[in-house]
Amino acid sequence: MRRREFIAGLGAATWPLVARAQQPAMPVVGFLNSTTAAASTYQVAAFRQGLNKAGFIEGQNVAIEFRWADGQPDRLPLLAVDLVRRRVAVIVVNNASARSAKAATSTIPIVLVTGGDPVRDGLVASLSRPGGNLTGVSFTTGFLNPKRLELFHDLVPKPAVIAVLWDPNGRDAEALLRQMEAAARALGRQVLIVKAGTVSELDAAFAAIIQANAGALFVGTGAFYISQRRQLVAMAARHALPATYFLREFVVTGGLMSYGASDTDAYRRGGDYVGRFLKGEKPGDLPIELPTRYELVFNLATAKALKLEIPPKLLALADEVIE
Repeated sequence: MRRREFIAGLGAATWPLVARAQQPAMPVVGFLNSTTAAASTYQVAAFRQGLNKAGFIEGQNVAIEFRWADGQPDRLPLLAVDLVRRRVAVIVVNNASARSAKAATSTIPIVLVTGGDPVRDGLVASLSRPGGNLTGVSFTTGFLNPKRLELFHDLVPKPAVIAVLWDPNGRDAEALLRQMEAAARALGRQVLIVKAGTVSELDAAFAAIIQANAGALFVGTGAFYISQRRQLVAMAARHALPATYFLREFVVTGGLMSYGASDTDAYRRGGDYVGRFLKGEKPGDLPIELPTRYELVFNLATAKALKLEIPPKLLALADEVIE
């Protein structure tokens, strides 16, 4: 073979490698969460759906780096720094991990998916104009607690005492508790406040509820309770306690009743927000979205096991009845 032909042939053989080397790297999305991977599978699935709808498919044109604190919030700052060092394009956070992400970067877009109030929690100055590098979606339900208590009162009017299980680690926990106590007084109900913010405290909390002879259970809001939803539903069933929750996922697991916004929808919208940032939009230009609807859900099988009849007026209001 002549030298010129050999060189030409070598170039033809190597040009695909050069072209691949010149292609832009696949963007990486960081997913930082205070809970566990096992507890968040449905949220991650919804997030991927939102990404897909925006035109991004994991493994094809986007990668996702997950960081889970496994219920240990002190791990979040280092996990956030690790994602920043990885030079991710966007970071997705829940309420508990948002501050760590904000402390780690002021330039990488942060998409918050939260059940809290980002303004009250000091994460943004305004919902409509968050500014900075953080925006996202809120499925906030805390302000619905009085309404949820009212619906629960209609469902279980007999028990004199309703136990309220509360996570003391949540922001403004004391203010929300005062709101709950005022709502209970307006209904003529007595509430027993029992606090549990860690897995080890749940057994003691239920022991206190049973010892006080409470006849029903109102589960407060927060990421910790979402991560422990199966255990909470199982413990309520073990003690034959009618219980109300703030997300549909509790009722799917076997809980009696829920009233609140959908975190599944929120994570789907979060995926869409990430897609918009990957296409070049800026977080300061996008408002924080709030829920547009709230859903009331009942589990008929659980009601039957508790020998409870759901009043027709509540069934008429229900958005979903799980058989």
